[in-house]
Amino acid sequence: MNFLKSSAKIITKICFIFFIIISSPKYLDAQIQPFDSNSVKIDTAKFEMRKSPWGAVLRSAVLPGFGQYYNESYWKIPLIWGALGYLAYQWNRNNNLYIQYRDEYALSTLKDPTSFAYKAREFYKDQRDQVAVYIGLTYLLNLVDSYVDAHLFDFSVSNSNMISHYQLNLRINF
Repeated sequence: MNFLKSSAKIITKICFIFFIIISSPKYLDAQIQPFDSNSVKIDTAKFEMRKSPWGAVLRSAVLPGFGQYYNESYWKIPLIWGALGYLAYQWNRNNNLYIQYRDEYALSTLKDPTSFAYKAREFYKDQRDQVAVYIGLTYLLNLVDSYVDAHLFDFSVSNSNMISHYQLNLRINF
């Protein structure tokens, strides 16, 4: 109980100090750049995406990593395959150990729920089921990544001088 009180006091003090530092006018330096209406150019060309997000999802659904290949994110493919391969190995290992201890418990003359074989059987069954959930989440993450990556394929982060806008800068000096 004392640990919770002392840690709450420390967190409160850290937040207070952070707020004081951030809100101090000495550390704030705001600059507003004026809006120039002459530099605004309207592009009337219709934007068309080069990659289909749902096409990428379908490709990844058929073969994990294929949507990333479609989106030209080649470096993600070994990560997906490595994660799924490792999880498949762990699922197979836990399943084999579950079967081993299940059979050992079935052959024992005493059906004691406190025995080592029973506890080991339940442990490896839980581990196998947990790894199956991780496999499903990894597969789902693969689909979400391919969808988002296809949406952002045409996104450019280069500086464009076509549109001027107000800009607020924050500078903190230490």
